[in-house]
Amino acid sequence: MTKYIFVTGGVTSSLGKGIISASLAKLLQSRGFSVTIQKFDPYINVDPGTLNPYEHGECYVTDDGAETDLDLGYYERFLNSPVSQANNVTTGRIYQTVIQNEREGKYLGKTVQVIPHITDEIRRRVMLLGQNDNFDIVITELGGTVGDIESLPYLEAVRQMRWDLGTDNCLVIHLTLLPYLEAAKELKTKPTQHSVKELQNAGIQPDILVCRTDHDITNNIRRKLALFCNVEISSVIEAITADSVYVVPLLMLKEKLDRVVINKLKLRERKEPDLKNWKEFLGRLKNPTNEITIGLIGKYIELKDAYKSIYESFLLAGAANECEVNVIPIHSESLYEDTVAQKFSELDGILVAPGFGERGFEGKITAVKYARENKLPFFGICLGMQTAVVEYARNVLGLVGANSTEMNPKTPHKVIDLMDEQKQIKELGGTMRLGSYPCTIKEKTKAFEAYNSTSILERHRHRYELNNSFRKDLEKAGMLCTGINPQTDLVEIVELKDHPWFVASQFHPEYKSSVEEPHPLFVSFIQACIINKN
Repeated sequence: MTKYIFVTGGVTSSLGKGIISASLAKLLQSRGFSVTIQKFDPYINVDPGTLNPYEHGECYVTDDGAETDLDLGYYERFLNSPVSQANNVTTGRIYQTVIQNEREGKYLGKTVQVIPHITDEIRRRVMLLGQNDNFDIVITELGGTVGDIESLPYLEAVRQMRWDLGTDNCLVIHLTLLPYLEAAKELKTKPTQHSVKELQNAGIQPDILVCRTDHDITNNIRRKLALFCNVEISSVIEAITADSVYVVPLLMLKEKLDRVVINKLKLRERKEPDLKNWKEFLGRLKNPTNEITIGLIGKYIELKDAYKSIYESFLLAGAANECEVNVIPIHSESLYEDTVAQKFSELDGILVAPGFGERGFEGKITAVKYARENKLPFFGICLGMQTAVVEYARNVLGLVGANSTEMNPKTPHKVIDLMDEQKQIKELGGTMRLGSYPCTIKEKTKAFEAYNSTSILERHRHRYELNNSFRKDLEKAGMLCTGINPQTDLVEIVELKDHPWFVASQFHPEYKSSVEEPHPLFVSFIQACIINKN
C-alpha cells in the first residue's frame, strides 16, 4: 500500500517546504523506495502559466506539457526523475473540476459544497499518483501556511485521509520557524507552539516537527517543543540554514529524518542510504578549480526566482566542470550600442534569457550583436534564440526592419512568426507549444558535441517560431540550423559556424538539468567560457 506524507508550513512562508520535501524524498529514494512529490497550491489560478514572473517566479514546464510551480524543478533536480501534470494541483484546478462535474450532472442533483465535494476532489488528486504509478511513498507539499483561509479545505482533506488510512499510512510533517531574538540571546518556541495549535484546531496532530533556525537547537528546546507540541523528542528535527540547498539532504540525514519517517510509517528498511554521487557533486561544488562570470540578460532580473532553473542549471553544470559560475543579472532595457562594451567587459560569456513581450527586446538584440562580433560565448534560450535570428537577419542579411511579429506585427521581414496552429487561439492559459518534443541534431556541430547524440527530447513553452521561408538565406550567410523537429520541420537549434560558441535553442534546456545529469548544453557553454577566459 502506498504511504502518504504531507508537509505543512507554519509561522511564515518561504521556509523551504519544497526543499525539505525534496530532501526527504532523496533520502528515501537512496534507501531503495520509489518516491514522488506533488505540490498543492492554494491560489485560484488554474496554473501559473498566465502569472507574471514578478508575481510567481518562473513557470516550470513538465514533459507532458503542464505549466507548474517552480518547486517542481527542485523535485526533478533532486530525484532525477520526471514529474507530470498530476504533481502540481491548484485550488483553481480543483474547483474547475468540481464545477465541470456539476455541469455534467455527476453529483445527481445534490447541493455542491466544500465538504464533501471539494475535499473529495483534493483527496482524489492526492491519491492519484499512488494508485496509477505504484509509488511506495507520495509526498505532498501544501502551499501557504497553517491558518490561511485558502488552505482550510486542504487541511480538512488531510484530516480525513489520516482518519481513513490510519497513522501507519499517513504522516504529517510540520515545518516551522524558530526565531532568534538578539536581545534575549535565545531561540523562541512560542511561534511554533501557536502554529501547531492552529494545526490541531484543524483536527491534525503533526507527527514530526522540522524547525528552521539560524542557530543550533539545544536538547532543552527539543524537549520543550516535544512536550508542548505533543510529539516525540526524536521527531523534533533541526533544519539549520545551509549555504546551499543541496546540502540539506545531508543535514536531514544527520538529523535522521528519513529513519524517523520509516519507523512511523512502519516501512521495512531496504538498504542504507547511498549518497556517494551526491557527496561527490558537493565536493566539486565546494572546491572549484576555475571561476567564470556569466551575464544573464533578461527583463525580470529583479526577482531571482523568475530565472530559477537557469541559475540552478549554471550551478549544476559549473560543478560538473569544477568551476564556480558567477551569474551577473543585467537588465536588457539598460543595454545600448554605446554602453554594452563597458557592461560586458568583465564577462566570460552571456546568456540571453526567455521572456515575453516587447519590453527589453532591443537591448537583447544589442547583447547578441556584441557577442557575435566580439566572439564572446553566447547561449540563447527560447526568446534568446529568436533574438539571435532577428539580429542576424538585420545586421548580416541586411533585412532592414526584420523582427518577430510578436514585437511588430507589421514588420516587413517576419523572420520570427506565430505558429500556424496558434493563430486561431484566443485563450492564453495552457495553449502554447508545451512539453517534450523530439529534435534531430546534425553531426559535426556544437550541439552534437554537447549531446553526443543526433536524437534528443526537450521541453518547450512558446508560440512563435523561426520562419522557415528565411532558413536558406540564414544558412547561406552562416547561421546554421543544426537542430530540427523531425515531425514539423521547425528549427530547434541555431549556431554560428565561425564563432567559438554561439548556440541558441527554441526549447528550454534549463528544465532538464539535475544533480546527477546536468544539462549538456550548459556544461558545454561553461567549458567554452572557461576557454574564453583563459
